[in-house]
Amino acid sequence: MSRPGGLVRFIRFAAVGAVGTLAHYALLLTLVEGFGASPLAGATAGFVLGAIVNYTLSRLLVFDTDRAHVEALPRFFAVATIGLAWTALLMKLFVDVLGLHYLVAQLVTTALLLLWHYAGNAVWTFRQRTKPSGR
Repeated sequence: MSRPGGLVRFIRFAAVGAVGTLAHYALLLTLVEGFGASPLAGATAGFVLGAIVNYTLSRLLVFDTDRAHVEALPRFFAVATIGLAWTALLMKLFVDVLGLHYLVAQLVTTALLLLWHYAGNAVWTFRQRTKPSGR
């Protein structure tokens, strides 16, 4: 796959993120509505599932990278773990402090974290390694 330009790559990333978000929300709804889990637990489990989907699709469809999985995957999960911490904090704030419905809170949280995840993955996780000059 040829390396797309910045805007095209961001749009692809957002589309991949939408698929990961669908997986996230499906698990969130299943756990909260179907099994009576807390919104925080549902959001956290959904976030993890969404991260797995996003890594796989981002690697295949968004970022043309020469980084091996052994290098890229831990970086991806470091970015995702920081996003997970923000997700937990923002869900707690929006649901328990501000009294927002958990789905509204999750939508706002997802929108806020889109830029974080794109920047972290474009700049660190999947960025092409510079090749040392061989001379």
